[in-house]
Amino acid sequence: MDLRTPSMADVRDAQQRLAGIAVRTPLLRADALDRRLGLRLYVKAENLQHSGAFKFRGAYNCLSRLTPAEHPGGVVAYSTGNHGQAIATVARMLGLKATIVMPADAPRVKIAKAERQGAEVVTYDRATQRREDIAARISRERGALIVPPGDHPDVIAGQGTAALEALQDLPGGVTADVLAVPCGGGGLAAGTCLAVDAHGTPTAVWAAEPEAFDDTRRSLAAGQRMINPALTGSICDALLAPTPAELPFSINRQKLAGVLTAPDECVRQAMGLLFDELRIVAEPGGAMAVAGLLQDPRRFAGRTVVAIVSGGNIDRPAFVDALQAA
Repeated sequence: MDLRTPSMADVRDAQQRLAGIAVRTPLLRADALDRRLGLRLYVKAENLQHSGAFKFRGAYNCLSRLTPAEHPGGVVAYSTGNHGQAIATVARMLGLKATIVMPADAPRVKIAKAERQGAEVVTYDRATQRREDIAARISRERGALIVPPGDHPDVIAGQGTAALEALQDLPGGVTADVLAVPCGGGGLAAGTCLAVDAHGTPTAVWAAEPEAFDDTRRSLAAGQRMINPALTGSICDALLAPTPAELPFSINRQKLAGVLTAPDECVRQAMGLLFDELRIVAEPGGAMAVAGLLQDPRRFAGRTVVAIVSGGNIDRPAFVDALQAA
C-alpha cells in the first residue's frame, strides 16, 4: 500500500490530469437555504460528477497512472458503493479489469451501476466479514492491485480537486470562511485540507459524520484512530467506515478545524431542502455536510460556507421515503 503523504502540489497536479475528464460541477446558491441556516451557503454539487459522486476524481487520478500490462489482474477495490462505482467506471475507460468488494446491503443502484460498467462485484456481510481481507485474497489470487477508498495518495489528491474547484469558482471578492465535507474514511476531508493549502486562503475545513458513527471526531479527540462500535444503523451507507483511514487521518489530525455530527432525521431534512431549493438529488451520505450545518446552525452564523454534496447515488424508493420523512 502506498502511504506516502500527498501535498498541495499533488492536488494541483491532479486538477491538471482531470481537466477535460472530470465534470467541473456547479457551485449553487439559494436564498432560502441562507435564511434557514443563518449563513451564506454555496453548495458544490458533486452528485453531478461522473459515476454520481466525487469518488471519480480520486479513481481517475490514481488509475490513469497505471497501465494494463503492469497489472494484468486489473484492480480490486472495497467500497460501500461510490468508490467501487468510480473504480469500475474509470477501469472501463482505461481498459483495466475491475473487481469491486461491496457490502451485501449496499443500495442496489450502486451494485447495479458497477456491474453495468463491466466490473465483477463480490458481496460480503458487514457484520461478520472484513472487506479488506476479501480484497487481499482477491489480490493474491489474481495479481490485482488494491486501490483503497482512502489510503492512497493519488486518491486523496484527486478527491481534493472538488474543493479546489469550489474555492476557485467563488465569485470575485468572496472568500469561504468554512468548507464542510461529508466524512467516512476521511479521504475527501484530507484532500480538501490540501486543496485549501493549495488555494492559499484561510478557510477552515470541517468534516461531517453521522451522529452514531463519529469515529473521526472521537479519533481527533483521542489523538489516535478509534473504531465505530457498529457498522450498520444509519441511512448514510456511504459514510459507515469502521475507522478513519490511516493516511487521511495523518493529515486530518493536523489540519481539520473540527467535526460536525447529525442524526439521520437531520440528514433527511437536508436531503429535502437540497431537493426543494436546488433540485439536487443527494444520497444520505452526500447530504451530510448540509445536515451538520442544520444540526448546529449557530456555529457558523453570518459566515460564508461552502458545503460539498458528495454524491447522489440512491435508489428511487429510498429517495422518495427520505423526502416523505423529511
